[in-house]
Amino acid sequence: MPDLAFGGQALIEGVMMRGPSRISTAVRSPEGEIVVESREFRSLTDRRPALKKPILRGAIAFFEMMVIGIRALQHSADVASGNHGKEQSGLSPWALGLTLVVGLGLGVLLFVYVPLQTAQWSGLAPQAFWFNLLAGAVRVTILIAYMSVMLFSAELRRVFEYHGAEHKSIWALEVGAPLTVEGARAQTRLHPRCGTSFLLIVSLLAVLLYAVSDSLVQLYLGRPPGLILRFLTHFALLPLVAGTSFELLKLSGRYRDRGWVRALIAPGLWLQLITTREPSDDQLEVALAALKEVIVEPQVAAVSA
Repeated sequence: MPDLAFGGQALIEGVMMRGPSRISTAVRSPEGEIVVESREFRSLTDRRPALKKPILRGAIAFFEMMVIGIRALQHSADVASGNHGKEQSGLSPWALGLTLVVGLGLGVLLFVYVPLQTAQWSGLAPQAFWFNLLAGAVRVTILIAYMSVMLFSAELRRVFEYHGAEHKSIWALEVGAPLTVEGARAQTRLHPRCGTSFLLIVSLLAVLLYAVSDSLVQLYLGRPPGLILRFLTHFALLPLVAGTSFELLKLSGRYRDRGWVRALIAPGLWLQLITTREPSDDQLEVALAALKEVIVEPQVAAVSA
């Protein structure tokens, strides 16, 4: 089956979809109406072909999706609360930048510094691989715990249901099923090309890349790097980790029909059992409305016919 260039994100009472050249959001208003907005979008890598190199394009895509995702979340909150069109509440460039900085800062603190500090307490600092393996185990544990805690919120459980609706809709397109509630309902809610799987790939890949970087630093200094130096080195390598993980995620989607690839992506799919839930027909309807807005290429339309 084809691995099409479509992805999305669950929102508050809605779904954002991104196609090769468009982005759309579909959100259910308090009155029950589906508010759909779409626009053309060209990635920086499309506008600057020199940047469209493996790994580099993945790092750029990661940051682009963060910006797009934050704006889509705010838009969905406005529509779901009934404020859409009543007042101007869009984030200013300064507010958007601050939101990104705060979000990245919290992520770095929780998933970079805390695992490093925990591994530092273990006394494994001279052994780069085992040090980073322990840090990676802590990182994955925090990730799973963080996602599991979110299930206690009824609002976030609904977001996870919309996440399932997003996956089912994209699967319907990829397998050539009708883009209807019935066609999407028959699909699985787990998808190999998912942000949840991406986070797991990042966590596991970081073990290898950081073990190599720590070993090189130790070889240069003649002693194990201290906590602050490790933190600065690992932080500087985050774009490389994100970009490489992006490439691996794309490859896993492209070759997902092969047995050895299915075995490798299985942990990421298991993690999606937490971050996705079976959606209602109304939620599938919203996801499909968003997806149809980004289907503009004739060959993609033919696949979904």
